[in-house]
Amino acid sequence: MAKHLQETKQPVAVVAGASSGIGRATARALADSGFAVVGTSREAAQAAPLEGVTLLDLDVTREVSAEAFIAEVIARFGRVDVLVNNAGVGLAGAAEESSISQIRAVFETNFFGTIRMTNAVLPHMRAQSGDRIINVSSILGMIPAPYMAVYAATKHAVEGYSESVDHEVREHGIRVLLVEPGYTSTSFEANTAWSDSPLPVYAGQRAIIRDVLTEAMRNADDATIVAKVIVAAATDAKPRLRYPAGATASRASTLRRLVPWRAFDKQIRKLNRLAA
Repeated sequence: MAKHLQETKQPVAVVAGASSGIGRATARALADSGFAVVGTSREAAQAAPLEGVTLLDLDVTREVSAEAFIAEVIARFGRVDVLVNNAGVGLAGAAEESSISQIRAVFETNFFGTIRMTNAVLPHMRAQSGDRIINVSSILGMIPAPYMAVYAATKHAVEGYSESVDHEVREHGIRVLLVEPGYTSTSFEANTAWSDSPLPVYAGQRAIIRDVLTEAMRNADDATIVAKVIVAAATDAKPRLRYPAGATASRASTLRRLVPWRAFDKQIRKLNRLAA
């Protein structure tokens, strides 16, 4: 069938959250690496076109949308070889300052969205061999994040989920891998929401954290750095479970593993300008 011509010519990669930032850079990089790429956006018709990438609608917070999207990809391309779960939203502010509804909304995208997409694609991947699910975590999925506790919690959840599911599906020829970016120069950070119920007791430190984040973004990695790491995770003959992306993430990963807890804790407080 004409619509299945790519099935035998190119591996097929799906990039959730491909309209901008890391997702858009990743979709481009995968296309340049020989993949037939399907990118997603909540409103694909409004997204800027990307050469070599098919953009389709997807809302990862709705199970029916995830299932319909994967079904459409299978109908058009015949298979999915790589799924990149990149859709995400940010939240900053003291954990106590966020309502449960605000917290739940972040988890719906960052964590449950990853689960919805994974569950939708696994039955198709089990019929193939050598497939990969790449979950975009964060440097904040491996270290504490004062005043970004909810966002960090979603990424810690993604880390635990991914490492566990990787063991479950490996016997079916599927790997679940983690890419862990540091601060990245995209609109994601600029669009990060702040807690919806701010409290005066946290006002001073909240202002300091704003400055800390602004400074971090001055030295942020370009999205293409993360995209290259995602391509490596998608194509390495012997993939690793975790792929830190960028110098800051690599340093943080090493320090987290090697530095004694008390010294690491002290450094976290220093970096975030918290009282000793």
